[in-house]
Amino acid sequence: MKNYTSVHDVADVAALVNEALELKKSPLAHKDLGAGKTLGLIFLNPSLRTRLSTQKAALNLGMNVMVMNLDKEGWALETQEGAVMNGTTVEHIKEAAAVMGQYCDILGLRSFPKLQNKEEDYSEDILNKFIKYTGIPILSLESATRHPLQSLADLVTITEHKPAGRRPKVVLTWAPHVKALPQAVPNSFAEWMCAADVDFVITHPEGYELESSFTEGATIEYDQEKALQDADFIYVKNWSSYQEYGKVLSDGEGWMMTNEKLSNTNNAKVMHCLPVRRGLELSDEILDGPNSLVIQEAGNRVFAAQAVLKQLLENSK
Repeated sequence: MKNYTSVHDVADVAALVNEALELKKSPLAHKDLGAGKTLGLIFLNPSLRTRLSTQKAALNLGMNVMVMNLDKEGWALETQEGAVMNGTTVEHIKEAAAVMGQYCDILGLRSFPKLQNKEEDYSEDILNKFIKYTGIPILSLESATRHPLQSLADLVTITEHKPAGRRPKVVLTWAPHVKALPQAVPNSFAEWMCAADVDFVITHPEGYELESSFTEGATIEYDQEKALQDADFIYVKNWSSYQEYGKVLSDGEGWMMTNEKLSNTNNAKVMHCLPVRRGLELSDEILDGPNSLVIQEAGNRVFAAQAVLKQLLENSK
């Protein structure tokens, strides 16, 4: 693994999940692996779980960690080739990324989409330029189109809690929200579930179809009740429209997950990447009830990140 930006960077998904579970049993088993190495965590957008869990994972491996909220603490970056920088941008990404590569051994980057231009966002311009100019391994902390650390933690959580002796049924369901959100988490979750040993269904109102390359192998069902039938896991997440890019097409009435809807399932466990809007995306009765896995799922973010960092460190020797 040279970089970690999607499931396609992983040679063996099941092996990476098992490595995360082994690290969960013995978090400090490789505490000297990262000695003398520095992880840089660069945030262009807010973070709670990603920042803290990745920092904790690095410390478990003996790494030094430097964190910078580049959107607040750094210079305004120019990303365009050949730009005449006579406006608001102060530093070109070529120099900024290259300098970070001088200071760090691995660089984690978080950069959300603007949800204004589909082609620009889905080109992953900022992520790819950091990969190009840093010269060191890049760890995606969420990009315009994917959130692979979250997805790995999700699969670790499903593996821990899946029923014995059969393939679990996993349902990704769209949920209401007050604003347009990126497709990164559902894109990534779909991509990882399609690579995993699960029966995978996606349900959402018409118009919220994800880009098809992320959902190859999934069943798409517009009737939420039908989709939830016999589900073992329900992953709840809002996203804006891909086709009518960045738009909210529905108020989502009737799509919030409740205990009543769980009666149609195999007593399904409910997941969400957090933060979650209570009473809008998910009901209090689920979040505070026995079917919720959201806290365990967040806890597994540490060991997902640690498994990835371990492989990046081992492969960079």
